[in-house]
Amino acid sequence: MPRYRNRIGACLGLAVGLLVAGTEGISASPSYAIAMHGEPALPADFSQMPYANPDAPKGGRLVQGLPGSFDSLNPFIVKGFALQQIRGFVVESLMARGNNEPFTLYGLLADSIDTDDARTHATFHLNPLARFSDGQPVRAEDVLFSWQLLRDKGRPNHRQYYSKVATAEAIDERTVRFDFGGARDRELPLILGLMPILPKHAIDVATFEQTSMAAPLGSGPYHVTAVKPGASVTLTRNPDYWGRDLPINRGLWNFDEIRFDFYREANSQFEAFKRGLYDFRVENEPLRWHDGYNFPAARNGQLVRDAIKTGLPAPSEFLVFNTRRPMFSDIRVREALTLLFDSEWINRNYFFGLYSRAGGFFAGSELSAYARPADERERSLLKPFASAVRYDILDGSYRLPVTDGSGRDRKALRAAFALLSQAGYELDGTVMRHRSTKAPLAFEILVTTRDQERIALTFARDLKRAGIGVSVRSVDGVQFDQRRLGFDFDMIQNRWDQSLSPGNEQSFYWGSEAADIAGTRNYMGAKNPAVDAMIAALLEARSRPDFVDAVRALDRVLMSGFYVIPVYNLQEQWIARWNRIERPAATALTGYLPETWWQRPPKPSQ
Repeated sequence: MPRYRNRIGACLGLAVGLLVAGTEGISASPSYAIAMHGEPALPADFSQMPYANPDAPKGGRLVQGLPGSFDSLNPFIVKGFALQQIRGFVVESLMARGNNEPFTLYGLLADSIDTDDARTHATFHLNPLARFSDGQPVRAEDVLFSWQLLRDKGRPNHRQYYSKVATAEAIDERTVRFDFGGARDRELPLILGLMPILPKHAIDVATFEQTSMAAPLGSGPYHVTAVKPGASVTLTRNPDYWGRDLPINRGLWNFDEIRFDFYREANSQFEAFKRGLYDFRVENEPLRWHDGYNFPAARNGQLVRDAIKTGLPAPSEFLVFNTRRPMFSDIRVREALTLLFDSEWINRNYFFGLYSRAGGFFAGSELSAYARPADERERSLLKPFASAVRYDILDGSYRLPVTDGSGRDRKALRAAFALLSQAGYELDGTVMRHRSTKAPLAFEILVTTRDQERIALTFARDLKRAGIGVSVRSVDGVQFDQRRLGFDFDMIQNRWDQSLSPGNEQSFYWGSEAADIAGTRNYMGAKNPAVDAMIAALLEARSRPDFVDAVRALDRVLMSGFYVIPVYNLQEQWIARWNRIERPAATALTGYLPETWWQRPPKPSQ
C-alpha cells in the first residue's frame, strides 16, 4: 500500500491521472488529480485555476437573494429545506472539481488519490494541514465516519452512492482505502472524492436526521455566524482557513462575509434587487431580461448584465408527467399531449423568441442524441431493448412537433386525437372520456412562479379545445418542493441540470429504484430496464467515445418514453450584478462562479 506523500505537488513527475496503471488490481502511484476519462488538464505543479484571479482583493461582503425559505442548516438529509451553500463554503469534500473540465477532481482535504486501472478501489491520502474550523485535524476516522453516516442516514443519493462501497478501512491516521467489491462503476473514486467530510467529534448521530438551525462545523473557508430563521444566513470567512494557500483555492473565497437573503415571492425578490438590497441575481425569465431592467441604475451603468455562454448541455425546462398517475400511464396519452403543446405561440408571445427547444436531456452538446442518427456502438447497446427506442429517434429523423403558432393548430389536433383514440379515449360532446370507464381525461398542473403559471394556463387553454380538463394550482416555493419531493402532483415544470460527464446521478434522476424513493429526482416515475442498462453502460465506459455513445443511447430511451414535454432551453446564463461586484475576465466551462468574484476596491481619494 503506497504511503502518504506530503503536500500537493509531491507527485510531480508521476504519470498524470489514474489511467496509466496497466494491470487490473495493481494501484498506480498516488496522483494529485483524477479525471473520469483521459487525463487531468492541469499539471501537478499548477499554481491556480485558469478561471480565477490570484490577485483578487480580499474583503467586503456579497449578498445573494434566494427564492423560498429554509428551516435547516443541514443539506445532507431529506428532512427540511436547507441552505445548500453550506456544502462547499462550510463543509468541504476530499477533492474539488476543476470547473474547466467535464469531470476532473483535484486535491483538497485529500492531496492525493490512487486506484487501479479497473477502479476496483480508491485510496485517499489526507493533507496533514487539513483542519476543521475548531482547529481539530481532519483524520481518517472522520472520513470513515462521514461515509458511514451518509450511507445510513443521508439523502437518497448519498445512500445509493456510498452503499456501493464493499469495505472501507483506515490504513493510518491520514490514509483511507475504499474497496468496491466488484461493482462495475468507474465513477466511484470520483463520487467518493466529492464526499462531504463531517467532524466525528462534533456530530450527534442520534439527532443527525433532524432539522436543525445549529451552525454546522466544517473545514471550509467560511463558518456560520448569524441565522435569522426563514430569512437569512450569514457566513464569515475564517482567517485561519487551513486551505487558503492551496493552488485550487488561489483567487477564490474573497469576501469577508457572504449573506444569503430569502424571498418568498419572485416579484418582491426582484424589487429588492432593484433597490440594491442584494448584489447579483441569476435571471431565468426572458420577459424580465428583455425589458425588466429599464430602471435608473441599469441605465447609468451601476448595474452590469452578463450573458455567459457555457460549455455545458443547455439547461432545459420540461413539463413532467407523473406516470404514477393512471391518466399518464399510457405513452400514447403522453405523446398526444406533447403534440398539443404550442411551443411556437408561447415562445413568440411570452419570451420574445429568445428560447429554443430540443428533444432530449443534453441539448446543445455532444451528448445529445436529438436529430443525430445512432452509430454502431449505440445500436449495439440498444439491441437487447429494441422495443424501448422508436425507429425515428434511433435514426435521428424525429423532431419535436412544430405548430403554426395559432394556439389552435388543426393538424396537431388531428394527430393527437388519433393517439388518444388508440389509448381508449373519445370525445363525449365537449369532454374527452375513456370509452370503458367514462372517466374524463383531466389533471392538475402544479406551479410556483409567474412564468410557470403563464405556460400552464396557455397549455390548459389549448387542451380545453381538445376536451381535456386541466386545472392550474399555484403554490409557494416551500409547498411546491414538498409536493415535488413526495411525488404528490400530476404535472410540474422542472429542469435537470446536466454536466458533460453525467454519471451516478442519472440513476437518481430516472433509475427504476429511484422511482419509489421519495426525495429522488425521478419525478416522472420512470421504471425502464433499458434506462437502467444505459446508465450502467455509461458508468462502465473507459473511453470518452464509448461514454458519449452510452449517454446518447440513454437520451434516446428517455426521449422514446415521452416522460416529459420539452418547453424550452436556455443558450446562455443571464447574470445581473451591481458594479460593486467584479469577476475574472475568464469564465469557467461551467459558467459563473461567485466564489471567484470580489468586491471592487474603493477609489483612492484625490
